[in-house]
Amino acid sequence: MIDQNRIAEDNAAREPRHRAEFEALASLLDARGIDVAGLVTRAMAFSVAIPSWGVGTGGTRFARFPGPGEPRGIEDKIDDCGVIHALSRVTPAVSLHIPWDITDDPAALIERASVLGLGFDAVNSNTFMDQPDQPLSYKFGSLSHTDRTVREQAIAHNRACIEFGQKIGSTALTVWIGDGSNFPGQAHLGRAFDRYLASMEEIYAALPADWHLFIEHKVYEPAFYSTVISDWGSSYLAATSLGPRAKCLVDLGHHAPNTNVEQIVARLARVGRLAGFHFNDSKYGDDDLDSGSIDPYGLFLVFNELTEAELSGYADFAPAYMLDQSHNVTDPIESLIVSAVEVQRAFVQNGLVDRAALHGAQEANDALAASETLKAAFRTDVGPILAEARLRAGGALDPVGAYRASGYRRAVAQRRPTAAGGGGGIV
Repeated sequence: MIDQNRIAEDNAAREPRHRAEFEALASLLDARGIDVAGLVTRAMAFSVAIPSWGVGTGGTRFARFPGPGEPRGIEDKIDDCGVIHALSRVTPAVSLHIPWDITDDPAALIERASVLGLGFDAVNSNTFMDQPDQPLSYKFGSLSHTDRTVREQAIAHNRACIEFGQKIGSTALTVWIGDGSNFPGQAHLGRAFDRYLASMEEIYAALPADWHLFIEHKVYEPAFYSTVISDWGSSYLAATSLGPRAKCLVDLGHHAPNTNVEQIVARLARVGRLAGFHFNDSKYGDDDLDSGSIDPYGLFLVFNELTEAELSGYADFAPAYMLDQSHNVTDPIESLIVSAVEVQRAFVQNGLVDRAALHGAQEANDALAASETLKAAFRTDVGPILAEARLRAGGALDPVGAYRASGYRRAVAQRRPTAAGGGGGIV
């Protein structure tokens, strides 16, 4: 693991410059009537979960190129997640994917995570691909399959995910399916949705009283003509049919090009059905790029609507945040660190928005003033605030720099066998 003394040594070398930058920013913000101490507190209060599958090298549909020190199993994944949290101090939870992360000793898993300051977020079920010991195939669907026995298999898997999640302290199940069709006429669009709902009703009925069901939509891939849960409308229809503990999860890459995602956020928050987010970024489609790497302003605008929803006092507003990315050409630990900080940045920047001025401009139909009010917050570099929050929490002023200096990747590469490359697959 990353030695805290090593982090402290790295911070000591960087702190003089950081202190000068932080004090300069504090002076500028003070002149604007903004309390920098409150923003540091805001930064320290924020957190985003790490997906267990994210610490492994991802790929494309064509190939995967593993890097050195690939995690061999859930224990290695937890260790890598612990490194991310030790340096960033913004990722205290891990989201597991079943059956990839199943273990016969959940108590030992909890203990291992606890030592690293980690807990567990929502569990994620996998019925979008076949497993080695699986008797029936999901090639033509899972929860919406025409064959009842295949649907029963998928339902049973989701129930098993809930049972395992209870053992590790999770309180939510995320369900994403690849069900759909690739040719017009291949599937009866209405009946497929009805079968999905009937299956989800059985899963919903198995939820413990304090659990939520997160429904994740995706416009395409692997189904390129129709997808059973393709958009937020389908997700919302399903959630309202199931019950109040079913909510709609928003993955930032799972929309048609140029979709106004922040408006979807506003709508779902207003009706109490916003489950939370899977953060990533995209240039062309569902690219699963690092958060904030392509459209940081879009990420900022999402958090603007989240802030507005919070200020509106909507009932049961407690969105869950998780990174969900594919790292094919970078060290996954570095990408996840940078992404976590970028999501935190958008959150803190929204604490700079002059809400009175924004709302006044909106009521006066002053489009330019409203836009410039948002941009004034977005243009402000809150990096020194994020660094100060990490410093106070025991993290690194420069997380990636400290990570590289630690030699962690070289060390784990020596004891973890080199993974095989070859086959495609985003995760």
